[in-house]
Amino acid sequence: MKYIISGILGAAALGAMATAASAGTLDDVKAKGFLQCGVSTGLAGFSAPNDKGDYTGLDADFCRAVAAAVFGDGTKVKFTPLSAKERFTALQSGEIDLLSRNTTWTINRDTALGLNFAGVTYYDGQGFMINAKKLPGVNSALQLSGAAVCVQTGTTTELNLADYFKANKMEYNPVVFEKLEEVNAAYDAGRCDVYTTDQSGLYGIRLTLSSPDDHVVLPEIISKEPLGPTVRQGDDQWFHIVRWVYFALLTAEELGITQANIEEMKASGNPEVKRVLGTEADTKIGTDLGLTNDWVVNIVKAVGNYGELFERNVGQGSPLKIARGINALWTKGGLQYAPPIR
Repeated sequence: MKYIISGILGAAALGAMATAASAGTLDDVKAKGFLQCGVSTGLAGFSAPNDKGDYTGLDADFCRAVAAAVFGDGTKVKFTPLSAKERFTALQSGEIDLLSRNTTWTINRDTALGLNFAGVTYYDGQGFMINAKKLPGVNSALQLSGAAVCVQTGTTTELNLADYFKANKMEYNPVVFEKLEEVNAAYDAGRCDVYTTDQSGLYGIRLTLSSPDDHVVLPEIISKEPLGPTVRQGDDQWFHIVRWVYFALLTAEELGITQANIEEMKASGNPEVKRVLGTEADTKIGTDLGLTNDWVVNIVKAVGNYGELFERNVGQGSPLKIARGINALWTKGGLQYAPPIR
């Protein structure tokens, strides 16, 4: 979800906060002995507590990857669950060190809100889910004219919805709620025919419904929602660490480095593998970041490579079973691409 900040917590106020932000996040994190990471209040596949209260999901695992890079231990992370409305203030105020919470990269957030996006860990887009029993025969969003649509108010999701129906000369009845939990409950109770949000979110929400098999996610994607981890502006070192953790996950997948074979790969004679894993003589890649030279080894040991994160949390090894699609590596027709680690 993508909240529009207004009132006193507007762009000017948050921009001022960004200017005042401390520039020593790595030192602060090391002094605390753990990474404070902002996540969602519960979105299946991305960040949600399991029955033991431990956070799981792609976003949560990215937090662990950063902790592993800094400490050599992916468990040295504490999670702060945040609503869409709370997330930016928590980051700007220093309450959290990193925001890894299905957050869309936009020009406003990249400039006026004083944020830096480290990359796109999941390419998403807004979609629609319907109760197929209520709308038999509907297999396209273009057949939804006159439908009641559940949507969270104060978000760009709401704006995208209005744009889509207007552009296609269709009518609709918006059923709006402030909190995500309220939207979920209203849709499940049949107060609307359609639910709209990020398509990845729809797959997760579908699993929580009383009769999941009655609901279908339609094929249309009506917006670009590049989701990724975010840090405060004004601390280049911390920004570089978080960004290159993301690139390291992609590079490890591209080179075939996994949790299972990491020790074997450390003995590889491949110059690129040796450089990435810090076994090449006189390598300074890790120390240039302010980390140890085995930082990539520590990341992969903790969470695996990007492909392993994806499949375990949202892909075929998860209840969501989302296809890689455009989130595949560039070598396999996707958009995931990392600059060289050298």
